[in-house]
Amino acid sequence: MPASAAFQPARYTIFDTPVLSAFLRWGCRKTMYALGWRFAGEFPVETQKAVVIAAPHTSNWDLPYALMAAFAMGRKVHWLGKMQIFRFPFAGIMRWLGGIAVDRSRSGNLVDAAVQCFHDTTGPLLLIVPPEGTRSAVENWKTGFYYIALGAKVPVIMAYMDHGSRCCGAGQLFVPTGSIETDMPEIRAYYAPFVGWAQRKRQSQTNTLTKS
Repeated sequence: MPASAAFQPARYTIFDTPVLSAFLRWGCRKTMYALGWRFAGEFPVETQKAVVIAAPHTSNWDLPYALMAAFAMGRKVHWLGKMQIFRFPFAGIMRWLGGIAVDRSRSGNLVDAAVQCFHDTTGPLLLIVPPEGTRSAVENWKTGFYYIALGAKVPVIMAYMDHGSRCCGAGQLFVPTGSIETDMPEIRAYYAPFVGWAQRKRQSQTNTLTKS
């Protein structure tokens, strides 16, 4: 099967379920406020197609937090996930949650498939791509998100969840120039102050040990 055929977002997701989606939007905002989160910046309404950077990505908790944030901000999103979590019997649920399976052994075809998906999709498509490519802290980001946006001629939405300040939102739009050597340092600099879930947990443990 060609990569472009496998790389197709579900047409009907949890975000399209009339009564449930309205309830979840209300419930997610209430839950995140109760957990001490605040929102700074919404997804630009006029942007219907974009690659959404999801960073920092350091924990399995990032996906439920990202989905809650998307509901709270009222935007339908799709996200990339490793093939393993799409195995039976979870495949249908993951696609209903907006997931698109990624076969890392065919990563060379991923960019082309994603670009084609943007071209083939007539409606909105906000595609969340974790630039780290893994839950572990990494020095060098994967460049797939950049080349997907560049090839599809769509902007990058600089979304973030800062567990240090418990602030999340969608920051500035970034339009790739084609010079990744120039663009990537600028993008990385934007995300430098933000703290991931795992980083915050390590900091808390360190502070606890220091006090004791």
